[in-house]
Amino acid sequence: MGTFHRLFAVLRDRKGNAMLIAAFAMPVLVGASGLATDTIQWTLWKRQLQRQADSAALAGAYALAQGANVNNSATAEINRYNLVTLTGSPVIQNAPTTGAFAGDTSAVRVVLSTSQTLPFSSFFLSSPPVITAEATARVVAGGEYCVVSLETTDAVGVEIDGNASVDMGCGIITNSKASNAVSAGGSSQVKATPVAAVGGLQSSSNYVSPTTLLPYTIPQADPFADLPTPDVSTLCNSSNSNNKLTVGPNITFPVSMPAGGVACYKGMDLKGTVSLAAGVYVIDGGSFSVGSQATVTGTNVTIILTSKTAANSPSTIAKIDINGGANIQLTAPSTGTYAGVIFYQDERATYSGNSDTNKINGNANSILEGAIYVPSQAVEFSGTSGMNTKCLQIVSRKVKFTGNNNITNQCDEDSGADSFTGTRVRLVG
Repeated sequence: MGTFHRLFAVLRDRKGNAMLIAAFAMPVLVGASGLATDTIQWTLWKRQLQRQADSAALAGAYALAQGANVNNSATAEINRYNLVTLTGSPVIQNAPTTGAFAGDTSAVRVVLSTSQTLPFSSFFLSSPPVITAEATARVVAGGEYCVVSLETTDAVGVEIDGNASVDMGCGIITNSKASNAVSAGGSSQVKATPVAAVGGLQSSSNYVSPTTLLPYTIPQADPFADLPTPDVSTLCNSSNSNNKLTVGPNITFPVSMPAGGVACYKGMDLKGTVSLAAGVYVIDGGSFSVGSQATVTGTNVTIILTSKTAANSPSTIAKIDINGGANIQLTAPSTGTYAGVIFYQDERATYSGNSDTNKINGNANSILEGAIYVPSQAVEFSGTSGMNTKCLQIVSRKVKFTGNNNITNQCDEDSGADSFTGTRVRLVG
């Protein structure tokens, strides 16, 4: 049989056709498999790169919120993952130069790129494709708080126990790192939106709807950190300094204010009816003590608790001791250095436990409008049900509620007091 006939026979043979088709298709099949493998690798790199960019942008924004170095924090997060070999240097911007948040100083933009050669695609591509991932995180307002615990250790920051019924109408936040940074126990009921903590928060039937829990948030800045450290030698002089003010039961005593708007006392022990003139009262050691049957009133009043020996003997700094049943009607000034603040305890005060707790109680006729600022010690608040605390803020190292309290934080526009806006970090792009 000639060559032509043998070839013709092969062409007519179906088995031969299948072999030819398979032979011609093999390069396509191998190519498709190779391309699929490289595509999977590119997709994996894209996901890993995006994860690095997201984490770096969030780390940069958290650093921004806490006053740390944005660049260093974002770079450390990129290096911590190290999932993909980067091409070129990462782009870290605060504020972004492009995009929806261009020029926004509260935003951090991160752009990462990689370009690596793969075995199969390198046969067809003169250079590998550039894979890019971009993320933007932003510091945003998050929550309105009227109780701020500045505790930064693993100790509980806010404690609510006994029969306390706390209806905040605003939020509670603590910088405590405890696994349960806000403790709500006993028969207490808590209504606050939100309840937030740097540490953890455990769900409890003590939290009443619509309370929301936000564990592991960023720390809340001290809203009164810029207040000047009290200096008795500057604030007090021979013309405005007085010995301890003692007002006994059934005595009505109006307290006048000397020129300059500052009056200094070596403590106050008030058991009668006392009206405080507008101004600043410096308590130099001792305490601001109010008896259970006393009535103390004052508008545009700030009471500073300190001591002339505070620098060397911080234990001498004055404390607050307001007994249950007292009628307290105090409103903070709306202007000036101490705008919005009723009580301000010197930040140099030491804390060693329950003995360093400032106790604030009040009967149903009491009115507190302004802030209680005790940055280094604890505040125990035991206002009775019906107490008018519609515009009360508590900023303290530790806060404890033990009475029936209702704090709604609806302040008059001219009160100088208001809730504190918290911050959160979110990916926005």
